[in-house]
Amino acid sequence: MSDAVLETRGLYKAYGPRTVISDMNISLPAGKIIGLLGPNGCGKTTLIKLAAGILTPTDGEILVCGRQPDEVTRSFVSYLPERTYLSGRMTARSAVDYFSDFYADFDSSRAHSMMAHLGVDPDAKLKTLSKGTKEKLQLILVMSRAARLYLLDEPIGGVDPAAREYILRTIISNYAENSTVLISTHLISDIETVLDDFLFMRSGGIVMQSSVDGAREKYGKSIDELFREVYRC
Repeated sequence: MSDAVLETRGLYKAYGPRTVISDMNISLPAGKIIGLLGPNGCGKTTLIKLAAGILTPTDGEILVCGRQPDEVTRSFVSYLPERTYLSGRMTARSAVDYFSDFYADFDSSRAHSMMAHLGVDPDAKLKTLSKGTKEKLQLILVMSRAARLYLLDEPIGGVDPAAREYILRTIISNYAENSTVLISTHLISDIETVLDDFLFMRSGGIVMQSSVDGAREKYGKSIDELFREVYRC
């Protein structure tokens, strides 16, 4: 098994004539929280979907713990999509039961504890919940697994600022030493305090990859300030 939790080799993804990922080569180690940062349309969500096994490459390779995404990797990859996917007829409690039945690594007690802390009513039907509360529930479900790779696509985009700090603490405290958390977000100033490393994407490629501490030391800027400089119009 590869030392890298997520690796790409000459990865290329196109939709017809439109190239979304172009010749990407990255290697992400275990035990890190990594920010996947870039403007809308740069390929962040596509990369996450490729790692989750939802999309297949047009060319090149993407490997999760040394394997091409398949049924085996899905058993140790925990994916939070950008949009709500749970049925509105479900209650929060039945969603927890569903995940518990579906994933061997799911911890129901952890999920119920996080719901209590975030004020999610376990007996409320999802169709009655606000967008932000649905996003809280989805993150709870994802982070209640003992996965090797967590793929979080805009995990705090729809929640109120008061809940963000708890959610970020939840992310930090609910992944193991040999796991990697990849977070796609545009809320860089909120998220950079929990990041170990970051990737800047532009037009389907990586334009900068560094540790957060290394970049701060080299450039004398926060990651949010550096982002604004790199992507200045």
